[in-house]
Amino acid sequence: MRSSRVRIIALSLSSLLVLSLTPALANPPKPTIAQIEAAKKAEAEKKKAADAAAARLNKANLTLRQLTAVATKARQKYEAAKRELAVAVKEAQAAAAAYNAAVSEVKAAHDAIGRLAANAYIMGGGFTDLDALLHSDGPQDLMDRLSTLNNLGEQNTTALFRFKAAEQVAKEAKKAADAAKLAQEVATKKVEATKIEADAARSAQQKEVDKLQKIQDQILKELLAARKTRVTLEQQRQLALLEEANANIADNTAIYTKIWPDIGFKGRSTSRSTPEMRAKAVEFAKKQVLARKPYVWGSEGPSTFDCSGLVYAAYRSAGLGWPNWDRLNSSLYFSFTKHVPISQLEPGDLLFYSYKGTVNSIHHISIYAGNGMMWEANSKGKGLLFSNIYSIKGLMPYGGRV
Repeated sequence: MRSSRVRIIALSLSSLLVLSLTPALANPPKPTIAQIEAAKKAEAEKKKAADAAAARLNKANLTLRQLTAVATKARQKYEAAKRELAVAVKEAQAAAAAYNAAVSEVKAAHDAIGRLAANAYIMGGGFTDLDALLHSDGPQDLMDRLSTLNNLGEQNTTALFRFKAAEQVAKEAKKAADAAKLAQEVATKKVEATKIEADAARSAQQKEVDKLQKIQDQILKELLAARKTRVTLEQQRQLALLEEANANIADNTAIYTKIWPDIGFKGRSTSRSTPEMRAKAVEFAKKQVLARKPYVWGSEGPSTFDCSGLVYAAYRSAGLGWPNWDRLNSSLYFSFTKHVPISQLEPGDLLFYSYKGTVNSIHHISIYAGNGMMWEANSKGKGLLFSNIYSIKGLMPYGGRV
C-alpha cells in the first residue's frame, strides 16, 4: 500500500514539473509547513498591493483620458481661432485698402472743390463766396460753406456729394478693420491660454500615470517572485518527502541484484549538456567530496548536499541553468535525461539506483567519474563519497546523459 502511494505521488510530481515554469531556488532542506504558510501570506499581501495599484492606475488613466479630451478640444479651438484670425487679417487688409481708397477719394474731392473755386474766381464768380471757400477751417467747415453756395451749379453739388460719401466710407472702413483685428487678438490669446493650461494638466497627469505604472510593474514583479517562492517551497518539500520515503523503503528492502534488467524505460531523445559541461560537473562533485562536506536531506549546497542536490549543483556550476535544468528528485532525473547503456557511460553521466527496478522506486542518484567509479552524496551516516558504481545494489540498466 505504501509503495502504491509513493508511486502515485511520484507520477503526480512528474506531471507537475514537466508543466512547471518555476525555477527552483536555494532553500533550507525540506521546507517546513510554517515556511510555506509564510510564503502564502507574503504572496497574498503582494496580491492585495497589486490590486490596489491597479485601481489607482485605472483611475489615473481615466483622468488622463478626460484631460486629453479637454486638451484636444482646446487645440481644436486654437486652430479654429488661427483660421479665423487669418480671415480677419485678410478682411482688415481689405478694409485698410478701402480706407486708403476712401482717403484718396476725399483728397480728389477736395482738389475738385478747389478747382471749382478757382474757376469761379476766373470766370467772375462772387469773390465773397470764393473767399469763404479758400479761407474755410478745414474740410468739414468747407463743406458746410459749400452747401450754401448755389452759384457753383450742378458740378459743385456732385463734388460735394462725392467728398462726403468718400469720407464716410473711409471712417467706416477704418472702424471695421480696427474692431476686427482687436476682437480676433483677444480671442486668440484667450484660446491659446486655455490650450497651454490644458496641455500642462495633461502633461502632469501623464507623469502621474507613468509613475503609477512603474509602481504597479514593480509590485507585479514582486508578486510573481513571491508566487514562485511559494510554489518552489511546496515543490521542494514534496520532492524531499518523496525521495526520503523512497530511501527509507530502500533501507528496509532486501535488494538481491547488482543491476536491474531493462523493462522498456523511456527518457529524453536529446542531451542538453556539452562534453565540457559534463567535465566541469564531475570536477565540481569531486571538490565537494574531497572537502568532506556533510549530507543533509533536501540540500543543494554550497555547504551541504543530498544526492540529487549534488547532481543539480554540479551541473548548475557547469553553466546549465533554467529552463534546461531544474532541481528534481532521482526518479524525475531518470525520466528527463537521455538514456545511455551502462557499457557506454562517460564521465558526467548520472547513475540511478532502485529498490524494485522501476522508475518510481529509484531512491539514489550519483555522477559517473569514469573507470567504474562515481561521486555521490550517499547518506547522513556516510556523507559524500568516491565509490564503485556497484557498491550500491539495484543499479538501473541505463545512465542519464544530461
